[in-house]
This record gives sequence, structure tokens and C-alpha cells, in this order.
Amino acid sequence: VLYVSLLGHDVLFQDVDIVWFKDPLTYFHDKSNTAIQEFDILFQHDGSAQSRYNPFSANSGFYYVRANKKTQYLFTSLLYHGAVVRKSKSHQQVLVQLLNEHSSMFGLKVKVFDKMQTDMFPGGFHYHQDWDTMRSIIKGESNAFILHMSWTENKVNKLLFFRQMGEWYFSDKCISNDLSNLIGGGDAVSDGGLVEKCCSKEPIFSCHFKDKPSKVPCPDSPLIDPHRPRSFWG
Repeated sequence: VLYVSLLGHDVLFQDVDIVWFKDPLTYFHDKSNTAIQEFDILFQHDGSAQSRYNPFSANSGFYYVRANKKTQYLFTSLLYHGAVVRKSKSHQQVLVQLLNEHSSMFGLKVKVFDKMQTDMFPGGFHYHQDWDTMRSIIKGESNAFILHMSWTENKVNKLLFFRQMGEWYFSDKCISNDLSNLIGGGDAVSDGGLVEKCCSKEPIFSCHFKDKPSKVPCPDSPLIDPHRPRSFWG
């Protein structure tokens, strides 16, 4: 983020466990949206009330950074705090602490989208706890630009949840497979060659858990969450 910003470019940073419903850059680049143009950096809400994320509760897996001196100083400071990141085992925790420091001391303007009053950037909090929001996404009635599969224990479950949502397009044969196997031992892949081999035009759907959001009801699937033993579709 820092080095791209130093070249004078704004940056949209995101984790890989995110799907786009529509291009979020259209939102951040909309000059008529004066309510957000004043902010130097804008974050998805994490959804967590843990004290280590206070006061912003920003999620470091999806944020937009305007290239200016204030944000460049912020990410320079984050770079210098590498040892703290390693010790705390949380890039997000350290970044939130620096947001607090830089907003109060250097005038950095930070925006974190409210997790309940805005529906543009939902995440794991919504997927696992706010089923009204998830139903509106599935029905095509939401303003959501993305869905971030945060708050999820491991990569295996993230994949299953995306498949169940009808938001998975990557063929199983290409997961954990050597490139040489995919291209038949060739020396190179033509531009877009792996897209044709590995990516599906239609979503790869399958049911896995009836108590998690799904594109269609999955009544015959098992439960995964003992704290919420009921079907997503009722």
C-alpha cells in the first residue's frame, strides 16, 4: 500500500476472501458523493467490539486509501511497527492503534462504515449474525458492493460458504494443483489460458450447512454452529 501510494495512486486494498457484486471503485471515485470525499482513508467495519480494535473497529481486509502525506505517514509508521505486528500476530490491531494515534495527532480523517446503518460493505459479522442483510443480498435487494468472508475460522469453511452462496467460480481441479499438471507439461501458458481451464462462467454451487446463508434452502445439510441451531431459511 505504501509504495503504490508514494507513486501518487489511491489504493483499494482487500483480502482474497472477498467477492464483488459490483465495482466498489465507482463508489469511492464518485465526486458527487461529498460525504466521503473529505476522508483520507475509509474502512469496512469489522463488527467486533473487542477493546483491542477500539475506537474505530476498522477491518484491515477492505479499505480505500487516498494518496496524500497523511496516509503515506500512516503506512510508513505501520512499516516501522513490523515487530509489533509480529508480536501481536495481528496486522489489524496495530493498524487500528495507529489510526487512533494519527487521527488525534496529525489530523488523519478516518471513515469506518457503520455495520448496521450502511449495507454497502458487509462482512463476516453480517454473514454469521445479520441474516436479514444476507437474505436481502441473496434476493438481489441489497446495495452491497462486496461480501467479505471474515469472522470465519479457516479457508476450507470460507470456500464452502462461498459455494453455498453461489459465489464460487473456481474449479476443484485447480485447487492445490501444480501448474505443470494444469498445462500438460508445457513451458508457458498463453494469456488467459488458466482462466479457461480453472474458472467457471456459472457459479459452482453446493449445499453444506443448513444454518448458514445459502442461495437456495439446504434442509438436508447438517448444522455447523451449535450456538445457533436453526436453519437459515427457517
